[in-house]
Amino acid sequence: MSANSAIEWTDATWNPVRGCTKISPGCKHCYAETFAERFRGVKGHPYEQGFDPRLVPEKLAEPLRWRQPKMIFVNSMSDLFHDFVPDDYIVAVATVMAKANWHTYQVLTKRSDRLRNLLNSKLRFAAQQPQIWWGVSVEDKKYGVPRIADLQAASAAICFLSVEPLLEDVGELDLQGINWMIVGGESGAGARPMQEDWVLSLRNQCRKTKVAFFFKQWGGLRKAKAGRISGPRCTSGHKRRGMLDGSQRDRVAIQTQNNLDFVSSPPAPSGARLIWRRGSPKPTAPSSPPRPAPLPLAAPTYEPAVPSPGVPALSRTVPWRFPR
Repeated sequence: MSANSAIEWTDATWNPVRGCTKISPGCKHCYAETFAERFRGVKGHPYEQGFDPRLVPEKLAEPLRWRQPKMIFVNSMSDLFHDFVPDDYIVAVATVMAKANWHTYQVLTKRSDRLRNLLNSKLRFAAQQPQIWWGVSVEDKKYGVPRIADLQAASAAICFLSVEPLLEDVGELDLQGINWMIVGGESGAGARPMQEDWVLSLRNQCRKTKVAFFFKQWGGLRKAKAGRISGPRCTSGHKRRGMLDGSQRDRVAIQTQNNLDFVSSPPAPSGARLIWRRGSPKPTAPSSPPRPAPLPLAAPTYEPAVPSPGVPALSRTVPWRFPR
């Protein structure tokens, strides 16, 4: 797990699965593949096998050891709902997210049909957990937009869209049941350009439907130089970070307390978790997170002290074990 992610909309990453395969145009310049393949063949490196898909069960219990609440992007280097990941393993990942409920989890997939099917069946216990946010990638009309309907058909408490890399004008979207939208352009070598009017259209749709909006980046070969605003520049000549069309948009998705003035978003769903803007002082949680009971170092499984109703016991999510 990376404790300090460079991704603007999260705090940390957790990868109990590594590697993936391309499924749509948004995958063409995959940052995860580029990174992983640099280390193919390097003995002892986590990506010694490059971007070949594989499970990493020794990483399953990591969030249980993180005592400080974090915003965690789940599988930044893979897709949890890829065909090669067994249903039981996905259930094991969701069980950890349900048990370590002092964190907030962001689960993003392009395999929206499997997401829908599992959230309505084996993952029903996790679908309504307010600390688990379920999202789909939307890069274009042909492949991306249909994923929204799959997400809406899943019984999820918190739903979000990652509209990046935005490759074309996706038109008017049905945002019913969507809580948050991230929008960004592609970055790095060969990046496909994103038009300003595409972004503003989505921003205006979010305003109209009261969906929280996060503008990530314009992208390009040097994304830092491109900045994150349109309109006036600062006197230094650099675009002001965190701005789009002159208005502040660098905000997290779900507001849970009215007095958190650094959060700009629609009212929270019932039971939503306390979260904060990346880089801002973290607010005091309404209650301390449950702390798992200490176990002997030789214990083969990890059972939190406070069981959650309807959530499978970790020791029963066989064949995946949870070492201390």
